[in-house]
Amino acid sequence: MMAWLDAFKRKPEETTPLDLSWLKVDMHSHLIPGIDDGSKSMEESLELVKRLADYGLEKIITTPHIMSEYYRNTPEIIHMGLEDLRKAVKKEGIAIQIDAAAEYYMDEIFFEKVKAGEKMLTFGDSYILVETGFINKPQMLFDIFFHLEMAGYKPILAHPERYQYLIMDKKLQEELFERNLLFQVNLLSLTGFYSKQVKDFGEMLVDKGMVALLGTDCHNARYLDMLDTLPKYQKIYEKLQNLELINTRL
Repeated sequence: MMAWLDAFKRKPEETTPLDLSWLKVDMHSHLIPGIDDGSKSMEESLELVKRLADYGLEKIITTPHIMSEYYRNTPEIIHMGLEDLRKAVKKEGIAIQIDAAAEYYMDEIFFEKVKAGEKMLTFGDSYILVETGFINKPQMLFDIFFHLEMAGYKPILAHPERYQYLIMDKKLQEELFERNLLFQVNLLSLTGFYSKQVKDFGEMLVDKGMVALLGTDCHNARYLDMLDTLPKYQKIYEKLQNLELINTRL
C-alpha cells in the first residue's frame, strides 16, 4: 500500500538552470548601492553581480535611475559609485566587466536638459535608456524622442511591456515601432512576475519582432529568484535566444 502511495507522490519540479551566455550583456540593472531603489549595500551588490556572472553574462551595464522628483543622481554620483563597485568586484574575484549609464525618467525637467544640450550618460553606439510613468502616456513623448535623436542619441524605451497606456493603444505601438524606436523588454516580465497581462504583451512584442534589447532590470535577490524560473517557460525562452539583439554587440 505504501509503495502505491509513494508512486503518486509529487516529485520535486526539475528546472533547467538559467543560462544567459547567449545574451552576453545585461544593459539594464540597478546595482550601484544606495543611490536608487536597487541594491542597498555593497554586500548585496556583490551577491547580485556574482549571480549574474554565474548565468554566463560577460558584461553588465548598470543603469541607476535619474528622476528629478526621487533620484537626483548625476553622472558624477554614478561614476563614483561605479568605481567603488568595480573595485569591490575585482577584490572578490568575480569575472565580469561592469560599466554604467542611467535610466532617465522622461519628464519636463529631462526634456529641458535635452533641449539645453546637457550631456547624457549613454552606452554602446550613443544609446540612451529612457522610461515613462506606467499609467499615462507623456504628452511630450514624441517631442522628447525627436530632440534626443536630433542631439545624436539613440533612445531605448525601457520595459514597454509594463506601460498600461501602450498595452491599450495599438496605434501608438505601431507609431513607435514605425519610427524605429528601440524597445527593451525585461526578462522578468516573461516569467509573469509583474502580471499575466504584462507577460502576454511582452511575448507579443517578441513574436512581432519589436524587441531590440533584453535586460534583467535587477534590483534585488527577489528579482533573480524569479528570473531563475525563466527556462520553465521553454517556448519563449527558446524564442529569446533566436532574436537578433543589440545586447550581443555592446
